Amino acid sequence: MTGIVVPAVIAFITGFAVIKKIDVFAVFTEGAKEGLRSAAAILPALCFLMTAVGMIRASGILEAVTVFVSPLAEKLGFPPEVLPLAVMRPFSGSGALGYYEELCRELKSGCFAERVASVLMGGSETTFYTVAVYYGAVGIKNSRNTVPAALLADIAAAILSVLAVNLFMPE
Repeated sequence: MTGIVVPAVIAFITGFAVIKKIDVFAVFTEGAKEGLRSAAAILPALCFLMTAVGMIRASGILEAVTVFVSPLAEKLGFPPEVLPLAVMRPFSGSGALGYYEELCRELKSGCFAERVASVLMGGSETTFYTVAVYYGAVGIKNSRNTVPAALLADIAAAILSVLAVNLFMPE
C-alpha cells in the first residue's frame, strides 16, 4: 500500500505546487533551514541529557536509588527487579529498553515482574528527554512545574502498572 500512497502524495504535492506556481525548491530549502535551526537549538540540551544518563549509569546512583526505594516499592507490591527500569525510564528510553530486554532474558516468560515491566514501558515517558527536546525546540528555559508533574505521572505509571497487571493480566 505504501508503494502507491507515498508516490501519490508526492505527485499530488508537486502538482499542487505547479498549479499554484509555488517555488518548491525555495520552500523546501527554507523548511530545511528551519529544521537545522531547531536541531541546533536542542543540541545542547540533548548533549547534557546524554552525559547525565551516562554518569547515572556509571556512578551507581541507579543501584543506590533502587536500594533506597525498594522497601516502599515492596509494600506497594512493585517487583524489586523492575525498580531500575522505573528509575531509568524518565531519563533514557534507550537505556530503559536495554534494561527491559535484559530483564526479559533473565525472568521467566510471562511472570508478574515481566508483565509489570511491559506495562511500565508502554505507560511511562522519557520525561527529561521529552522536556529537553520540546522545550529546547521552542526556546523555553524555565520548565516550572513540568518536570515535577511529569515525574509524578511516571510514579503513577509505575504504581498503576502493578494494578493493571493484577486486574487485567492475572496469572
